Amino acid sequence: MSSTSQIYSAVSSHYSAASSGRTKSGSYESTVAKAFGYSEDELASIPQESNLGLSCGNPLALAALRPGETVLDLGSGAGFDVFLTSPKVGPTGQSIGVDMNKDMLARAERNKEKGGYTNVRFVEAPITDIKPVDSGSVDCVISNCVVNLVPEEEKHLVFKEMYRLLKPGGRVAISDILIKDGKELPDTLKQDMALYVGCIAGASLVGGYEKYLRDAGFSEILIVDNKKDLNVYNSDVNDGEEAKSCCGTSVPVKETTKSCCGTTVPVQQPTKSCCGTTSSSCGPTATDAKMNGAESDPATIKIDLKSVDFNTYAGSYNIYAVKA
Repeated sequence: MSSTSQIYSAVSSHYSAASSGRTKSGSYESTVAKAFGYSEDELASIPQESNLGLSCGNPLALAALRPGETVLDLGSGAGFDVFLTSPKVGPTGQSIGVDMNKDMLARAERNKEKGGYTNVRFVEAPITDIKPVDSGSVDCVISNCVVNLVPEEEKHLVFKEMYRLLKPGGRVAISDILIKDGKELPDTLKQDMALYVGCIAGASLVGGYEKYLRDAGFSEILIVDNKKDLNVYNSDVNDGEEAKSCCGTSVPVKETTKSCCGTTVPVQQPTKSCCGTTSSSCGPTATDAKMNGAESDPATIKIDLKSVDFNTYAGSYNIYAVKA
């Protein structure tokens, strides 16, 4: 796997692209959100541009938010879950979004203004060290498919930060992709950077998250597989003017563009990136590299993932815990 700095750089670049990558019709984003438990009413109640199709669950389903509470969303992106929490905590509560990506924060602020939210604020910070938010000031921490993007050697810092931010009796209610206990991603998949920013290759084991939570001081830990289909990210979209990659960004057609795998490709019609279909433009496969005696380089080796069933290795999980 790449170094920590390379991972953060790739994640930052990917989500900057995703901040302006919503498809024209929004059908892909809506399909993903509904697949992970959001209702039509919920999606209609918030600014459309806040849903970028990056969910892997619905943390609000277990957060049980109450009026007057302060909720904090780790990796809030364009504000999707923050805006959904706003009416739940009401005018006496507060919804705080945290993100390290300036482009996402800018989009979230525009969505906030468009929606007229008065109990919402966004702060710029890495989720491993959220200095702008005071210790013991939060009732509930939520997150949706973001903690898995943190390099494994730093993931424990996220859980320690959750514990610091929460009030006594406060709770964690997050959704994330985890590797099923007893399973392991093949090395070729682990090394693919597009899969990392796509929330698969950086996923921890279920048992790993339980350990992180216990080591941070949490109790009443509950980790449940939602049994959702992760292959929804490969949903086909045909808006006539754009293509959606399985990694969460859309790319305009009829011009040379970047695929989510980092390779410049000429796009002539609505298409999938190399994360979903076989394409010679996406570089050599892992098999090609081995035949040519090349090292496995996640920056250059692209894998045909169309035949890979991610549900074999990973799942969408709800994670709940309480600060004693």
